[in-house]
Amino acid sequence: MTFQERIAMLFGSLLKPSSRQLFTALKQLDARLEDVFPFLKEPDNKPYGRQMIYQNDHLEILLMQWSSSMDCSPHDHGQSYGWVQVISGSSDHSIYEIPSDSLPRERVKRKEKSGSFLNVGKGMIHKMGSAGEEPLITLHVYSPPISGMKVYDLNKCAVCIVSEDCGAWWPEEQKQMLKTLQLKGS
Repeated sequence: MTFQERIAMLFGSLLKPSSRQLFTALKQLDARLEDVFPFLKEPDNKPYGRQMIYQNDHLEILLMQWSSSMDCSPHDHGQSYGWVQVISGSSDHSIYEIPSDSLPRERVKRKEKSGSFLNVGKGMIHKMGSAGEEPLITLHVYSPPISGMKVYDLNKCAVCIVSEDCGAWWPEEQKQMLKTLQLKGS
């Protein structure tokens, strides 16, 4: 059975899945570097290369190949929740709290190693980046598919709601900026 067939078998029948159902399916998928290798996309000048592997009305599965020199921006996942599996490498992972209409503040920072699973709760603001010599490769599953993601620029004291084709970085293209707001500095 191919990797994509395993994904379709485990995730295809999930309708409005709970976080626990997503986690169980992701653990059962048991994704390994050799499974995702054909889907890797170079990060170029972004924090990561992003490749959609599977999507339906209820969930999406993305693969990320991370830059060794650039973290993503702090961001949420709109109305989505899900899980991240660290397939290769290790990641610096920061979780933020946000006072009303102010800038997010780092609350927790930890290193996530290969084999880790990170719970991404609805409304959670976080950022990730590569933290070692071995390339960071992560597999992400979100439900529903991400829309309305907010990306924070702590230097500009601003937040931007980005289009679905933008990752967790400040958009360079105007069409990816759905809405921007100025925030109060900390």
